[in-house]
Amino acid sequence: MPAARDSLLDAAYTALARRPWSAVRMVDVAAAAGVSRQTLYNEFGSKEGLARALVRREADGYLVGVERALTAHGDARERLTATAEWTASTARENALVRAMLTGCWSERLPSPTLSAVPSSSAVPAQRRADGPLPSPGDFVALVRDRAVTVLSGPGVAKSDSADLARSCELAVRIALSCVAAPPGEGGVTDLVRTALHRQPV
Repeated sequence: MPAARDSLLDAAYTALARRPWSAVRMVDVAAAAGVSRQTLYNEFGSKEGLARALVRREADGYLVGVERALTAHGDARERLTATAEWTASTARENALVRAMLTGCWSERLPSPTLSAVPSSSAVPAQRRADGPLPSPGDFVALVRDRAVTVLSGPGVAKSDSADLARSCELAVRIALSCVAAPPGEGGVTDLVRTALHRQPV
């Protein structure tokens, strides 16, 4: 029931914006999504399963945005800058993404374990959510490696590829520092552009 699952995740996200996760009730999530509580339990198994699925969805959404930024028009520096801007703006607007990227989970948020949990779910999407969730270091590596793949062309020398990887990681880490300590005038864009101006990209 993909439509019901999406509605339930939307309802859970909306509920989380209004109250701490500990106060979010499964019956209220089901009612807001317009489905039975049994449907919710069939999809997620438990409140912990719902939390894992919600975190997985927000992680996937963040990474889809990274992919869009990396494949946009412009040279490598502009695409890395766009990726850093996406990272900072998404983390500013989405508390779950901010927690995933920084590892700072507040008491208002669900805080599922990052390691895989035993799953007996018949729902493939839930089995995936029950798998390992990315840590902040995993996100750095995922974004850096994807940037290197997208931005390096065929026949790139190994030394050039290593320089590109360092530049990509630098852009990601600058963006994450801006999530933890928001920059002043010029924002993440100026910081990344200035840093990348001195880097081989």
